[in-house]
Amino acid sequence: MNLDPYGAFSAYVPGFTEMLIDYYDRQQRERDQELDNIWRMIRPMLQPLYTTLGQYYVPRNVSRHIFRVVVQLALQHKSEVSGSLDQRVQQLFYIVKTNSPWITVVLQAYRVPEKEIEHIVKTVIRAVLEHIGYQPEQEFSKWESIGGVLSSGPAAASWGGNRLDVFARGPEHELLHKWWDGGRWSDWEHLSGTLTSSPAAVSWGRNRIDVFARGPEHELLHKWWDGERWSDWENLGGVLTSSPAVASWGENRLDVFVRGENRHLYHKWWDGVRWSDWENLGGIITSAPEAVSWGENRIDVFARGTKRQLLHKWWDGERWSDWEDLGGVLTSSPAAASRRANRLDVFARGANEELLYKYWDGERWSDFLHLDGRITSEPAAVSSGRNRLDVFARGERHDLLHRWKG
Repeated sequence: MNLDPYGAFSAYVPGFTEMLIDYYDRQQRERDQELDNIWRMIRPMLQPLYTTLGQYYVPRNVSRHIFRVVVQLALQHKSEVSGSLDQRVQQLFYIVKTNSPWITVVLQAYRVPEKEIEHIVKTVIRAVLEHIGYQPEQEFSKWESIGGVLSSGPAAASWGGNRLDVFARGPEHELLHKWWDGGRWSDWEHLSGTLTSSPAAVSWGRNRIDVFARGPEHELLHKWWDGERWSDWENLGGVLTSSPAVASWGENRLDVFVRGENRHLYHKWWDGVRWSDWENLGGIITSAPEAVSWGENRIDVFARGTKRQLLHKWWDGERWSDWEDLGGVLTSSPAAASRRANRLDVFARGANEELLYKYWDGERWSDFLHLDGRITSEPAAVSSGRNRLDVFARGERHDLLHRWKG
């Protein structure tokens, strides 16, 4: 039997068969090398999965073999999938199920629930994709300039689908306002005032916007749009050493956060009838705070810590958590948005003036991802729909920059 698939052709090309074998051997070595490199990088991220499977008495060597197979299949088929990261994970999950149905059979024999199996396999796939050159900016648009002359970082709010309201301090320290109505951007609107910080903005209802900023006496200022007109500025007192942050978890509910003179986080809220006194929430923060809500009676607060790392604190409806250290090297205060329940998207400026991005997917925090561009202020982020995310920052020409996904 002739083992040379090219038959007599190889007789006229000395060493052809050896060259072919060497080519395929080299390809296999490269695949093995990529597998080993990816495995080494993602191995620390797999420890919680070993713990989870250990609760079902799955031996560690069995778990390890399953993870290696998933990694290998993800690498083999990575060029066959397309779309966003979530879409690629979903496509590769079906490829793994089709090519290695024994994984489900084995884990179900240990009584691992089907949803748990799906989560574990998808977690491994996601880790692989994030470590093979996946560029998160592929999900985001390029930066666009919306013009203007900003003397602070921006703030953003949304009171409806495809509606965006952006605020910043102008060259005369006045409040600037620009909005997207679903078809075009407005001109800049000048709303007066004497601001000594970046503004903060939130919406708790249709055609309702509340804006906060620090005033000339370091006091908290408040201005709102009620659907027909803008109010005058309201003085809410306090001594602020940062820009404020604001979140709303319900109709006619506002939660405002600032840094105090002792660098502690302070909290003041509107319950629909009156403003509370200031509440000291402790901590040592080195930036303005940021706040966002993804559900009723839920608030997540972020700030930069003493090591320039990202700090996180949350209210679960009954109590405040301790501060959580999420790492990173921030050169600005953070920004945060939530697209749906138990989803958080956090941004900040990095050491090279790039945009940093970190997200909570409902189960774990991602690593910090580096998005391109050069920004000269803290960013602002807002979501106007389940899969829509808009990010703003000041550019090198003091103009307003904008990028989005979804």
